[in-house]
Amino acid sequence: MTTSTLPVNRTDRSVGVAHRIAELIEPLVGGPLPVRLQAWDGSVAGDASAPRVLLRSPSALRRLLWSPGELGAAQAYVTGELDVDGDLAAALDHVWGVVRERRLSAIRPGPASLLRLAKLAKDLGVFGRPLPPPVSQASVKGRLHSVLRDRAAISHHYDLSNDFYELVLDSHMAYSSAYWTSDSPDYTLDDAQRDKLDLVCRKIGLDKRAGQRFLDVGCGWGSLSLHAAQEYGAQVVGVTISREQKAFIDKRIADRGLQDNVEIRIQDYREIPDGPFDAVASIEMGEHVGEANYPTYTAALHSNVKPGGRVLIQQMSRREGDNPGGGAFIESFIAPDMYMRPVGRTVAMIEEAGLEVRDVHALREHYVRTVDVWTERFEARFDDVVAMVGEEVARVWRLYLIGGGMAFRDNRMGVDQILAVRSENGPSEMESVRPVWVCPR
Repeated sequence: MTTSTLPVNRTDRSVGVAHRIAELIEPLVGGPLPVRLQAWDGSVAGDASAPRVLLRSPSALRRLLWSPGELGAAQAYVTGELDVDGDLAAALDHVWGVVRERRLSAIRPGPASLLRLAKLAKDLGVFGRPLPPPVSQASVKGRLHSVLRDRAAISHHYDLSNDFYELVLDSHMAYSSAYWTSDSPDYTLDDAQRDKLDLVCRKIGLDKRAGQRFLDVGCGWGSLSLHAAQEYGAQVVGVTISREQKAFIDKRIADRGLQDNVEIRIQDYREIPDGPFDAVASIEMGEHVGEANYPTYTAALHSNVKPGGRVLIQQMSRREGDNPGGGAFIESFIAPDMYMRPVGRTVAMIEEAGLEVRDVHALREHYVRTVDVWTERFEARFDDVVAMVGEEVARVWRLYLIGGGMAFRDNRMGVDQILAVRSENGPSEMESVRPVWVCPR
């Protein structure tokens, strides 16, 4: 990690770096520091019982000067210039608790605060041009949600390494919320993801007869495509724009002898030429198409399902007024160009495409349990993760998993399965008595 040899007075820690930073921050947070701050000069400030935050390098201060708030803090954390001593989740929980208690909105330093920060940086000898972004930070160019830019954005996240995702995900390689139907100790993430795949297949009617043509839009590592073919006899086309994912699925298709049942294509959702299909599903892909392109996306789902056929979209949501991209960290390091909206507005947009929405099934609590298991697996294999992708990317993922789980737990994000049918002007062909969505045993 980066360290400093700046000549700072170590004899009086009350006027050291940490104390000076605390004096600057406390007016912004409406009271005493919510953390115990230790700076690179050894000085400390804040409540001794609070989580301890370490500023290991003056570079952290420079990043916060140029990117005050979430982005600068995230950049400093992933590079190791800023660290948390102990449990990161507990520290973030504590800070969020203080934010709620003091009824703080997003902390946006005003011009006067930024001027004081700049003066402090100059006094400490760390004032200068912006530092280069961390190598793990995404860089995508071109027109927003053009085919080429979407491929670059997806590649940044999903082409990290198939081996990496195998360390974190279940055996199905399902990178989406599971569906937990049991609290039994021997009921695993594998079971919950299988139950989610069964739930999707039954909702779109693949259990009615074998041999139906099924389109999996944004098929990921093939969990749904393979399950639909193996368990329900579907003839599956899965589309992805990730070459790493296609290579992974093609190997599983060959290993399981499903070459005649499943075809995986490198293909954008706007380029599918051979619809309509009997049924269509798109699992946690709609967040990536953008607000302006969402009508194009729903029109593609509509045109690719036959009249009377069903469409299921599983998609994350954000409340009105919240950052639709998920925040500066998510947008910069995880999912560039992501867009989430309240589920009600998504339902309206699906109906505007000509699909009749028949069911909205909230799964938010299911995602909390799913991310909890992903985080447990990640932490248990952290050394393997570092060896595979490097410490910086490992720190990105630690922050991502912990923060994501908290967002679903605290109802700052949601996820829903939205079931629709292309009913045209006639019967929907849906059951008149809706089934209870409990997986059969």
